[in-house]
Amino acid sequence: MEIVYDDNELKEYMKEAVKISPEHPILVDKFLEDAIEIDVDALSDGEDVFIGGIMEHIEEAGVHSGDSACVMPPQSISKDVLETIKEYTTRLALELNVVGLMNIQYAVKTDTESKVYIIEANPRASRTVPFVSKAVGVPLAKIAAKLIVGYKLKDLGLRDEIKIKHVAVKESIFPFIKLPAADSVLGPEMKSTGESMGIDKNFGVSYYKAQLSAGMELPKKGKLFISVRDSDKNNIRDIVEKAENLGFELVATTGTAKAVKNYVNIDTIRKMSQESPNIRDAVVNSEIDLIINTPSGKQSADDGYFIRRMAIELGIPYVTTLAGARAVLNAIEHVKEGDIGVKSLNEYHDLL
Repeated sequence: MEIVYDDNELKEYMKEAVKISPEHPILVDKFLEDAIEIDVDALSDGEDVFIGGIMEHIEEAGVHSGDSACVMPPQSISKDVLETIKEYTTRLALELNVVGLMNIQYAVKTDTESKVYIIEANPRASRTVPFVSKAVGVPLAKIAAKLIVGYKLKDLGLRDEIKIKHVAVKESIFPFIKLPAADSVLGPEMKSTGESMGIDKNFGVSYYKAQLSAGMELPKKGKLFISVRDSDKNNIRDIVEKAENLGFELVATTGTAKAVKNYVNIDTIRKMSQESPNIRDAVVNSEIDLIINTPSGKQSADDGYFIRRMAIELGIPYVTTLAGARAVLNAIEHVKEGDIGVKSLNEYHDLL
């Protein structure tokens, strides 16, 4: 599976696809750019529907749901859109005569007026069920089993969606350190092999906890290197301004630095393909504390690929999407403002 943007990329993909599975058809679908993806886990007994949890993906639609971090309750979705999602979920579950668990994935376009698209509906349990169950304090899989053998939601006291007062974040764990040539770029094919979870009173600290549990300790100060593809250069002003306000020293390759030099103090550093001292030297010498790098294409041997590989092998925190970069800086901001609290799941659920 792959997102292609022009005829040349389509031709290259078709060559690979035909080579791998010549007897199978290829599905070509339209891709929604700049959309927010939403996951919903719900229970149905065939008569009533209980919304277990609505999760907002942190990475944009196009990143596999198993690889994207997600947060509940949603942080940037309007009340009207949430009501639409609940209505669609209820109607689908009843129309499909679901008894037990159901997972639905949506995409929300918010560029003009918010529009909700259904990506897929699965009348089964999803990988997000353990996360949602811990977040809301309801054992969804156990209840689904009871529904399948004849219990009703009303008999189990489940009617309205549970409103949590905390924020829960699920992050994916990747095996890239064990795969020497693998690129860490996220896309429509799932690469993660596990998940971590963070819970706190706000999104920033919850996201920080989830990253820490996934083995990525975000720095609170130091030097931040940023290099983004051309299509992202006009969308990073808020990122670099926030990083500077948090006290980070900023360095970037020529094109990225040029795009933001009027807004922040930023130093230019040479690419790996240029003479030393360059970004490779800075990374190897432990001069870089955080890396933001969005891929420029499907080149297996470009500067971005080697920078991401070095980050993995040297244990340097890195981000490959702008949405992820914003979430990381949000987390650092909140953690710098106070200590990281620790509570048991029972303590969080007792507040509901």
